[in-house]
Amino acid sequence: MKGKTVKLSLRRRLISVGVAIGALTLVGAGIGTAQASTNYAQHSRPATVKPTVVLVHGAWADGSSWDKVTAKLQHDGYRVVTPPNLLSGVANDAANLRAYLDTISGPIVLVGHSYGGMVITNAAMGDKQVKALVYVDAYIPDQHDTVYALTSAVPGSVFAAEASTVFDQVAIPGADEGVANFYVKPSIFGKAFADKTISAKDVAVLAARQRPLASNALFEEAGEPAWRTIPSWSVIGKQDAVIPAAQQVAMSKRAKAHTIEINAPHLSMVTDAGAVTNQIEAAAKATD
Repeated sequence: MKGKTVKLSLRRRLISVGVAIGALTLVGAGIGTAQASTNYAQHSRPATVKPTVVLVHGAWADGSSWDKVTAKLQHDGYRVVTPPNLLSGVANDAANLRAYLDTISGPIVLVGHSYGGMVITNAAMGDKQVKALVYVDAYIPDQHDTVYALTSAVPGSVFAAEASTVFDQVAIPGADEGVANFYVKPSIFGKAFADKTISAKDVAVLAARQRPLASNALFEEAGEPAWRTIPSWSVIGKQDAVIPAAQQVAMSKRAKAHTIEINAPHLSMVTDAGAVTNQIEAAAKATD
């Protein structure tokens, strides 16, 4: 009997150990499954998608005016595009930009410099992908505003002078009578766009590379503004000799824009690319 008791006890112990091991295995499997589920949930949770930043240049410039800002934004992980602005007139330029925006998937931060502000204000109207507008030394028009009217609304713009003293005019074949391409005179270019932080050599290069603005663009009325429905930001160069700072402040207040003022000329994205980039990224982060 004693021998049987020992065998039974041993068998019971083995069974107990087996049950315990089985239980631990099941618990371990449960933990592993829970961890796997948690890890899967963490990895499957969609990451915040950064918006595409679309930089629109102004008149008498091209996309290279954004080079410093583009490099900084790309370094910070943003997709950046700088489509050409045709500089042919507000409605036509806005329509072309709108067609370009339609090719982009996901949220967009739309940035305009100078005359580019006229264009983005019209192009973004009704576009649900555009989450923020950023104006850099730019026109922020209301409906029926024109470049000429906004430029001359307050004293201080170099371009408020007689056109023949500021622009070289080149006829546009086939255009309506009186419509011409306006080039800024080289003798005026530096005074209008730059300051002492931009060398005379660089100013000469910018003047040589300028793209003309069709004269009709100066007098073409803006449509209904997108800033009524899309949040806006602005950067104001306090030494701007194209759009006086006082006028930029007034337009920014009207649009309820988040505004910064910096010590810069009309080309603030060239002289203070860091401040301009920070404001664009502030707008981008606000779209998250």
